[in-house]
Amino acid sequence: MSPVLDTAFVPPGDREEVVRHAVWESVVAVDIDHGPPAEDMSVRIGLGAVGPLRICSARATAVTIHRTARQARGDDEEPAVFLGLQVSGTSLVAQNGRECVLRPGECAVYESIAPYTLLFDEGVDHHFLRFPRSALALPDRLLRDTGALALGPGDPVARLAFDYFSRLAADDALHQGARADAVVEPSIELLRAVLTSRHGDATRARGPLEATLGLRITRYIREHLADPDLSAATIAAAHDISVRHLYAVLSRSGISLGDHVRARRLAECRRELAGPHGRLRTIAATGRRWGFVDATHFSKVFKRAYGMSPRTWRDLHHPR
Repeated sequence: MSPVLDTAFVPPGDREEVVRHAVWESVVAVDIDHGPPAEDMSVRIGLGAVGPLRICSARATAVTIHRTARQARGDDEEPAVFLGLQVSGTSLVAQNGRECVLRPGECAVYESIAPYTLLFDEGVDHHFLRFPRSALALPDRLLRDTGALALGPGDPVARLAFDYFSRLAADDALHQGARADAVVEPSIELLRAVLTSRHGDATRARGPLEATLGLRITRYIREHLADPDLSAATIAAAHDISVRHLYAVLSRSGISLGDHVRARRLAECRRELAGPHGRLRTIAATGRRWGFVDATHFSKVFKRAYGMSPRTWRDLHHPR
């Protein structure tokens, strides 16, 4: 996401007011206490929207953000649920008597209708996503119980959500037109899946988890491409579904499992053979690394996909 505010181009005396105005207008009303003096402040903010979802990506020097009780009561905007994604460093989220420390790869939710504090004493490297509370359609109690909790890599649904929403925040092409329309509903359902599964509400979790099953399956495939034993049976078992259900879920997304796995593996081989270390392994070893156990078969499917053999492709990028 391209920055729309960079304090490097703002006179030091105006920086605090410019940042406050940008945040109030585009995200939510908060008090912002900057750590360094104005002349040492550095803030870069990128803003975007995907349908009703608002996105703010920020890198900044140390800052503390307070949403006061008065601001929470007096806000005329529709109540919102925020999802914060920690990119690097650490931060602290506090709301409703609970606080958590976020580390890289972790995220947390908090609400606009109650006071909260965000502490970035190491500086800010964060994505903030604002969801209409009504769109999530979750009970007040569930939102309170899951607020200000670190949702991290140990939770496979939260891990998927972090990767997905990080990409959504960073990719401007997803913020426009039909692409934006296409990702609104999956985005809402994915956050619902994170919160309902964390809350342990099996009944409420069933719908969102089913809605995001295709995303979780394709992520699993991507993470296990190098496993030569990757198969419909192993994928289905990892998600506690039948093979038949697996094929049905992928079919709804227009995905053929065999073609999808083969295409992703070939793309990784192609990338590796053209990369700076393309000659460190033999052609056959590169194929085996990405699940092609038969060298002849690998060469055949590579040529069919790209119009040349893997050796020719490598030689184009690494002439002897």
